[in-house]
Amino acid sequence: MKGNGGIWMGKILMMYASQSGNTEMITDIIAHNLSKLGHEVVIKSFDFDTIDMDTLIDYDAVLVGTYTWDDGELPYEVEDFYVDLEDADIAELLFGVYGSADSFYDTYGLAIDLIADRARNLGANVIQERLKIDLTPDKKDEVRCAAYAKTVTEMIEAGEKALT
Repeated sequence: MKGNGGIWMGKILMMYASQSGNTEMITDIIAHNLSKLGHEVVIKSFDFDTIDMDTLIDYDAVLVGTYTWDDGELPYEVEDFYVDLEDADIAELLFGVYGSADSFYDTYGLAIDLIADRARNLGANVIQERLKIDLTPDKKDEVRCAAYAKTVTEMIEAGEKALT
């Protein structure tokens, strides 16, 4: 929806799992940039918050942050969400996936790819960039997170314009 000064605002749900704190930091950076762009951002942790799959359609975008466990596995905190996506109404929903990964492993950020592929296969409008940050975000990664927030904004705007 259009907000102050003609800026496109949206209601965005960000859900994340973070073992070392890196994905939580990435979530905070992206959320800060989305807020600066005028969006209402709701942040939930897979560890501590209830994720109601029926409410996903209440958002203009859903962003999922995850780390990759071991050699390419989904974190256990994210497994139920991954399975429950099957029954969620996410067709045409703007959906993005990001997170921390460790370039030490051959399967760099595979959990990010698994969630993005699942959402795409279930009909979501998945943001092409799967934002993978090697361990702790640095200044260069902060710039990448800001660009990711801008991409989300542009895609929300494009979706709103398509509806008018």
